[in-house]
Parts: sequence; structure tokens; C-alpha cells
Amino acid sequence: MNGFVPPPRLLMGPGPISCHPRVLQAMSQQLVGQFDPSMTACMNDTMALYRDVFRTRNHWTFMVDSTARGGIEAALVSLLKPGERVLVPVIGRFGLLLKEIAERVGAEVHCIDVEWGRVAEPGQVAAAIDRFKPQLVALVQGDTSTTMCQPLAEIGQLCREKGLLSYCDATASIGGNRFLTDEWGISAVSAGLQKCLGGPSGIAPITLNIDAVERINRRRHVEAGIRASHHRNAAGARIGSNYFDLAMIMDYWGEERLNHHTEATSMLYAARECARLWLEEGGDNVIARHQRAGAAMAAGLEAMGLRLFGDSHYRMNNVTGVYIPLGVDGEKVRAQLLQEFAIEIGTSFGPLHGRIWRIGTMGYNARIDAVLQTLACLEQVLLLNRVTVNAGDAVAAALDIFKS
Repeated sequence: MNGFVPPPRLLMGPGPISCHPRVLQAMSQQLVGQFDPSMTACMNDTMALYRDVFRTRNHWTFMVDSTARGGIEAALVSLLKPGERVLVPVIGRFGLLLKEIAERVGAEVHCIDVEWGRVAEPGQVAAAIDRFKPQLVALVQGDTSTTMCQPLAEIGQLCREKGLLSYCDATASIGGNRFLTDEWGISAVSAGLQKCLGGPSGIAPITLNIDAVERINRRRHVEAGIRASHHRNAAGARIGSNYFDLAMIMDYWGEERLNHHTEATSMLYAARECARLWLEEGGDNVIARHQRAGAAMAAGLEAMGLRLFGDSHYRMNNVTGVYIPLGVDGEKVRAQLLQEFAIEIGTSFGPLHGRIWRIGTMGYNARIDAVLQTLACLEQVLLLNRVTVNAGDAVAAALDIFKS
């Protein structure tokens, strides 16, 4: 059997994206032992770098060796116990994922169901908190299923005032959209590399403030007491996961360096390089680059004659939703774009399935040539399918954004 050589692709969907060459190079470096001083120094460097990415002073900023979903699960199974109440504003598919994971923990979950294409209003969240009295508010900042970016500042402040923990999944938004962990008062945040940070999927940066750490350690002490008495009550205080137990992972990343798992060394190298690239360019510059590329893509699609999806005030910088023209087979167009032009754009889920495409401009691909190539090739595929478009206008409109 021959070795696998991936075909050349320009990944312009909602993620993953084309990996930055420097990140690929970093991943090719040789392994060292997980307790080698150079390795623990690399871990400490990575913690410091991601404090800058998350805009936080949280000491406990580290990596969970898993895809971004593992980071989400680690946060929720470690912060929650059965019977506790959780409020989840659902603005898309990934809000539903938070709901499912919390339910699997045994939490009592209450949702604010928001029309897809909109975001939750702070007043809705405040009213729901007063009604349901949750211990945790869990939400997604950028939900790629709807391309909406949930404002967090007022909700984070609201949770602080009411003495609640807040958790945010920032997988699809961190790095390309403004995120201020400390200023907004978010208790716990998890993310991934494969979107705006320009890396591969496989490791999940996470940050925890003192309140979240105290909750996790309080559960650790309760569990220790239960084990000592050889008794476990019906509620089951001990969390259901060993691998995703943040208390144990913190022991691994802390000064004790207690063995928990074998570190995913190559992914750690990738995470470190992703953060180095972000900081070298300057976080504000990276966000501005994503904003410009996203605005250019949106302007190009509209100039072509297509209609954008969702509330324009709350669109993510890095993913644009666009309605599939009436009478057009959206999957056929996506297949032609991939097979004939080597460009991937995204399909959609749930109530948006078959109604919109999702086009990403993120990470290494948030650049002028990638945007112009995607617009020009999509225009050509639509023309091949006898769709009336304003030929040539898309690239011109995008160029105007990049030149402004």
C-alpha cells in the first residue's frame, strides 16, 4: 500500500483551515521525554503565550490533549456535578452540543432558544438567570453553524454580579475576533487551533480563573472524602471522566508534574508556534486582518448577486453565511468547486441544511489571494450551472475592501 499524500486543497470552509507552514515545520521537530527539562520549559512557555492569546492573567492557562470538543467536555465535566442547573443560550449547533454534554454529566439544563442567525440578548439571559437560578452559564462565542458572534461583555458582567460561573466555547472565534477573558469576567474558556490560530485540530487551549479553579478543587476534596469513607452518594460526586478531569490535568501541568497521560508533544509544538505567530503579528493586527478578509468576502458575495445570511451586526469576522441561489444544487456546486478548483467551502446543519453555504476566511487563509481565488472560482462554478451572477463584480468589490 502506498503512503498517503493529501491532495492540494485551499480550505475555505468553517474549519479546519490550511495549516500555517511554520506550524507544520514546528510539528516536524523530534520528540523529547515528557519530563525532560526542555519539555517542561516548552509547556511553561506555551502557558505564558496563551495567557496573551486569551487576554488573561489566569495562572491556569494550559492545554488539554484533545480536539476542541475534548476541551469543551473537560470544562463541563469538571465544573459541573449531577443535579446542578446550567443555562445555555443556544444560537446554533454548538450551543446544542453544550446542552448535550451538560445533560450527559447529569446537570439540569435550561436553554434560551434563539432563532438561528441571531444572538442572545443580555436581557434574555438576565431574565432566565432570575427564573432558573443556574450555577453555571455556558455559551458559545462564535457558532460556525450560523456564523454569528455572541457578545459576551454584558453577560460576563451579569454572571459576576450574580456570583455565577460562566463558561465559553471560543473554538471558532479566538484569535480572529476580539476576546477579553479577564475584562469580560469569563470564568472558563476553551478553544482550538484549527480556526483563526492557523493550526491543526488535536489540542485544546483552556484558561480557568480563580473561581473556576476553586470549584474544581472543591470537587476534588469532596471526592477524596468520599473515597476515604468508601461511600458514594446517589448524586455521584466524582466526575465521570479520568482523561478529562481538569484537576488531574492541572496536577500534570503544575509544579508537581504528576503523571496523567503522555503529552501530545508534536501538538504542543504546534500550539506554541500558533501563539508565537499570533503575537509576532500582533493580536490586534490579526483580528483586523480577519475582519478585513471577512468583509471582503461578504462584499464580493453580495456584488456577485448572492444574499448573505444572518444579522449583519453580529457576524463573525472569519465565517460568512450565504444563501444558496434558488433552484441550485448546493452540494453539486461544492463538489465542483472542490474537484475542479481544489477549493473547499462548507455546507450547513439543522434548519439551515441545504439553505446556505459557509465560507471561511481564517488563520493562514485570511489573506487577499485566498479570498479573490475563492470568489473567482465560485463565480465560475455558478456560471457553469447557469446561475445569473454579476460577472467580475465580486473580485472588484473584494479588492475595494482590501485597498481601503
